Amino acid sequence: MTYVLKINGKSHKVDVDGETPLLWVLRDVLKMTGTKFGCGMALCGACTAHIDGAATRSCITPPVDSVGEAAVTTIEAIGETPAGRKVQQAWLDHDVVQCGYCQSGQIMAAVALLASNPRPTDSEINDAMSGNVCRCGTYNRIRAAIKYASEGGR
Repeated sequence: MTYVLKINGKSHKVDVDGETPLLWVLRDVLKMTGTKFGCGMALCGACTAHIDGAATRSCITPPVDSVGEAAVTTIEAIGETPAGRKVQQAWLDHDVVQCGYCQSGQIMAAVALLASNPRPTDSEINDAMSGNVCRCGTYNRIRAAIKYASEGGR
């Protein structure tokens, strides 16, 4: 069936089964490969995208049933938002990335956190980021970068 999804500010017609997870619509149908497949069970956070600003695991989100008319934002467009620019710059300034596989999901979760809580405490950062796994263990740099972004990059 054909559906229209609003992704990164543009309407996209997709011909998919209504139960196809958003992740596969993004990656396979629309070729937006910045959102990664990690576990397929919403446990690792590599597939994080925003739905109406909320960090959402796209691997378990059926596009039609759950998304409908909502605005979807992926890593490809997050840098166009004020919080996204701050977080991406903080990631660079703090050398957060090691292998990089989880980083799009980490950035998406961090941006959602700062959009809802511009000055999070370390505990709030830990709580918000707890569902995002980094196999390289860059958690301290991630937390430092989020703190840096929340302080305006000072």
